[in-house]
Amino acid sequence: MPEEIIRSLAVDGLRYSYRLLPRDPAAGGAPATEPVLVIGGALQGMFGWPQMDEHLGPVADVVTADLPGMGSADPLPPGPGAPVLRAAVTGIIDDLGASRINLFGFSYGSSVAFGCAQHDPGRIARLVLGGVPTRIDEDRRAYWHRATQALAEGDAEGFAALAADGLMCLDPERHVHRRELARRYVRRSFLHALAHSPHAAESLRRALGDRPDFSGGLSGVPALVFAGEHDTVTTPERQREFAATIEGSRFLTVPDSDHWVVLERSEEVAALVTRFFTDRPLGADAVARLPHQAQGARTDRAPRPARGARSV
Repeated sequence: MPEEIIRSLAVDGLRYSYRLLPRDPAAGGAPATEPVLVIGGALQGMFGWPQMDEHLGPVADVVTADLPGMGSADPLPPGPGAPVLRAAVTGIIDDLGASRINLFGFSYGSSVAFGCAQHDPGRIARLVLGGVPTRIDEDRRAYWHRATQALAEGDAEGFAALAADGLMCLDPERHVHRRELARRYVRRSFLHALAHSPHAAESLRRALGDRPDFSGGLSGVPALVFAGEHDTVTTPERQREFAATIEGSRFLTVPDSDHWVVLERSEEVAALVTRFFTDRPLGADAVARLPHQAQGARTDRAPRPARGARSV
């Protein structure tokens, strides 16, 4: 296994860094593809994607990052952060010496990835977006408003519980694989960030309060959008409508999961992303077409996990 490389960069005077795990040329698997840059939510920095290393490592250089406002990077200044984050991604691509990359954006990171593809499609070979928060209902925002109030009052535990619950489907009538495990992990992640990053609180407020722009459509970039079937942050139907604005895109729902599909179905998501970035079939023989397909986007359903798996 090659050793990872950490590189430090700057954009608009803000320090940030990325982690590169070079592809192992001795590894088997599918033919090599362009480097893959993974951009997650506010709490998913450069060390939060081991499942991507495992699946993508044999076929690509895997790149994860602490962009400005995330992890160990400098905080974003007040005002719109999207232009700075796009410039930071461009800085990583240039530093890699790559003409094009594969780009995966999840949750908050999906808005960064989509904006990069819109503004410079020639640098993006393929695009995967998951848990896309195109429109957030007021009941979710109410959770996060109470969470930020708790944080302002110094109640870190209350903040972590409310913020985590606002990102998850807690309806016992809907089966979510590993729900309680994911719930505990998300809460601990919030608490860890608050304790170890001097600007974590502001980064979390920005991530929870932002209204990212997913308008304008996209063409010229092969794209896949996926959602957990019980996502309560933005419903799969709305995410499918967004996918339809991307010319030639595909849309998948992942069963037995909610917004935290990358935790609850981590292996399945990593395998899905790897297959798309290497131009392999997504398993059409094992998926069923959903009804009411959105115009402009091919819509599939990922296979369910074995029923022996249960929520823990």
